[in-house]
Amino acid sequence: MLLPAQLPLFPLPSTVLFPGVFLPLHIFEPRYKQMVTRALEGDRIIGMTLLVPGHEDDYDGRPPIFPVGCGGLITHVERQQDGRFNMILRGLDKFRIDGEEPPADGVLYRVARVTPLEEDAGTTDRLTLRETRGRLEAILAPALQGEGAGRLPPDMADDDLVNALSQYLDLDPLEKQALLERDGVAARAHTLIELIEMKLLTQRHPDSGRRH
Repeated sequence: MLLPAQLPLFPLPSTVLFPGVFLPLHIFEPRYKQMVTRALEGDRIIGMTLLVPGHEDDYDGRPPIFPVGCGGLITHVERQQDGRFNMILRGLDKFRIDGEEPPADGVLYRVARVTPLEEDAGTTDRLTLRETRGRLEAILAPALQGEGAGRLPPDMADDDLVNALSQYLDLDPLEKQALLERDGVAARAHTLIELIEMKLLTQRHPDSGRRH
C-alpha cells in the first residue's frame, strides 16, 4: 500500500514502528483521538515517529521528532465509551519528513509532507538475510530456550523476522530508531546482530564498560 503524500503524525517518546510489524496502541489524548477518528474516515493510515530526547518541556506542543518514521495502517480498532481507542497498526513503508504543514483551524495533531522510503530487497540482500538469520538464531537460541520458546518462527520471512526483532527486542528507543534508519533490511540485520552481541557481552562482563 502506497503512503499518501501527507501523513498525520503520532510522535511517541519510546515507540518505533517497523515495516510489516504489528503494534498495539491505546489512544487517550484528545489530539490523537481526533487523529484516529479522522483516519478511520479516510485511508486509516498514520505516521509513527520518535520524539527527540529532551521533548518533555514541549510535549504538548510541537517538539522535535526524528525525520524518518514508518507509516501504519489501522487494521483493528475498538472505540471505548469515553472516546478512547484500542487499536492495532501494521507497519507499512518507512518515510522521510520533508516538512510539516502549519497548524490548521480545528486540527489538533501534526501533519507532515513525506517521501516514502521503500525497502525492497534484491537477490544479494536476500542471500545476505538468509545467512544473517542463521546468525540471529544462533545468538538468540540460549535466551529463547530459557524462555521455553525453543527457536525463532521458522515460517516467518527473513525480512519480517529482522523487523519484528528490531521492534520487540529490549533495545533502547534510540537504538531502534537507528535500526529503522538503516538503508535496507540487510543492513538493519547486521546492525541488529552488533547490538545484540554488545548487550550479551555487557551482561557477561558488566564491568567491561567502566573506566578505572
